[in-house]
Amino acid sequence: MRTLPHPSAHPAPVPAPEAVRLAAALAAATDAYARRNPRSAEMAAAAARHLPGGSTRSSIWYAPFPLRMVRGEDCRLFDADGHEYVDFLGEFSAGIYGHSAAAVREAITGALAEGLSLSAHNRWEGRLASLICERFASIDLVRFTNSGTEANLLAIAAAQGATGRRRVLVFEGGYHGSVLSFLPGGAGIRVPHDFVIGRYNDVEGGRALIGQHAADLAAILVEPMQGSAGCIPGSVEFLASLRQGADAAGAALIFDEVQTSRLSSGGLQGRLGITADLTTLGKYFGGGLAFGCFGGRRSIMERFDPRRPDGLAHAGTFNNNTLTMAAGAAALSTLLTPGALEELNRRGDSLRAAMMTLFERLDAPLGVTGLGSLMNIHPNVPAAAMGDARKLLFFALLEAGIYTAARGFIALSLPITDVHTARLLGALERFVHDFGPAMRL
Repeated sequence: MRTLPHPSAHPAPVPAPEAVRLAAALAAATDAYARRNPRSAEMAAAAARHLPGGSTRSSIWYAPFPLRMVRGEDCRLFDADGHEYVDFLGEFSAGIYGHSAAAVREAITGALAEGLSLSAHNRWEGRLASLICERFASIDLVRFTNSGTEANLLAIAAAQGATGRRRVLVFEGGYHGSVLSFLPGGAGIRVPHDFVIGRYNDVEGGRALIGQHAADLAAILVEPMQGSAGCIPGSVEFLASLRQGADAAGAALIFDEVQTSRLSSGGLQGRLGITADLTTLGKYFGGGLAFGCFGGRRSIMERFDPRRPDGLAHAGTFNNNTLTMAAGAAALSTLLTPGALEELNRRGDSLRAAMMTLFERLDAPLGVTGLGSLMNIHPNVPAAAMGDARKLLFFALLEAGIYTAARGFIALSLPITDVHTARLLGALERFVHDFGPAMRL
């Protein structure tokens, strides 16, 4: 398999004739997309009168305008212009149950009938907390938030409170929420913590940074597989070295498992046998509704106990909102079973292996990375052409009725079957035949 360009690689020059060929193919695909979707274009223009660029969520915006979806069913999406897609994005992994799974829908309608906002503790939050703690050996106690971003912010705060220190070690390519992004261009709205930024999967570099900052280090925050950077798995040696370094420095190791928690019933840390001090979760643990949580060692988390005179305050109107609590408890107890996760990740591993075989057989300028049910397709082109190549693939898959992230990210949902994955493989083979020559730079 070809070596993929590192996400932080410097753009290389693209030979002019090949660049022109790729640009022409993308222009034609973009024009065809715009002509197929006039209603989405109208809705995008109307939204732009009140939202910057017609968007309130950067990750799903793309030029010339993003699709407007009007309905979802199982693993299918339907847009405003009447097109149907197989949903291989799965709401960036939050949609693991598919669209409106019966158990989740029934839990939501039942909770709604009993009262939307009860201004108090309710009967579901303790149940959901117990289900989460049962799954993760590293989580003794847990607190709920409204997103993975909030969960990571609170985990950092918990580590700082426990250690009395301020500095946080993070890694290039990391994404821990919109204000905790270490992707290119992510510094613009990053919260002003005292960050030290290391290179992901650099064992010796990480050890050196931990040693250099040990006296001031409160936390090491890391994704065991970087998601937004392109599904780049952390090596066991690298992640184990962070565990050892955190112990030596007296810092808290925080695993951001907002996405990777689906890779086994105990998350990726359970699969790797590496235990974090704090773990952050989100997305599907709330049944697909807005949700986040952070949890970990009792000695850290009990500082949030309101019975303590020195307890840390952590408020939030919707932390225990009835709909999310009920939906999460129903989903975890009936749908996201260990067996269901094992089968989902088996299907993902099989799909990724089939993609690699396809790309090698066709000598395609494509590769794929990931683990289990999470993966990312990468054009094997110079970095300067990466954007155009990704867009061309995205528009070609849309025309084939396949919905992914514009950056090539795929997250399988439980309703996805081998029939759907075969359809994706067929669409990729057609893409290579139709556009492979335009991408051979």
